[in-house]
Amino acid sequence: MTTHRPRIVDLSETQPNRRRGGDLRAMLTPTAVGATSGFMGLAIVAPGDRIGEHYHPYSEEFVYVVDGLLEVDLDGESHPMRPDQGLLIPPHVRHRFRNVGDVEARMVFHLGPLAPRPELGHVDTEVTETADSSDGYAPPERTGAAS
Repeated sequence: MTTHRPRIVDLSETQPNRRRGGDLRAMLTPTAVGATSGFMGLAIVAPGDRIGEHYHPYSEEFVYVVDGLLEVDLDGESHPMRPDQGLLIPPHVRHRFRNVGDVEARMVFHLGPLAPRPELGHVDTEVTETADSSDGYAPPERTGAAS
C-alpha cells in the first residue's frame, strides 16, 4: 500500500534540462511526487532544434505530440510525427527527435519501469552541441531532469 498523496506539479516548478537538446522537463518523478513505476514530463523543442540520440536499457518510452511537427529517428529510420500522435519506443531502441516545423514543438513523454539505479536509465549514443559534461547533470529519476 502506498503512502504517497496525489500532487499537481506545474511546469513552472520544473528545471530545464538542455543537456541533450531541447528543453526537457521531468514533472512527475520519484523525487517530485514519489512515483515508483516511472516518470513523466514535457519536451519543448524550438524550430530547428533536436533531442540527441539515446536509448533506455530498462524502460519503454511513451511519447505524445501536443504541438508542432517532429521527425523521430528509430534505430536510424526517420518517421514524421504531428500533433495528436503517440509512439511507443521499446527498450534498447535508439531514438532522436527533431523539430522540422517553424513553431515550437511540445511532446509529453513517460518512461517506465524505472532503471535499477537512476544513472543506468539513459544511454547517450551521440554528443549534442548543448551538452556540457561539467554541468552537474544527474539522471531524471533523481533530480527531475528529463528523458
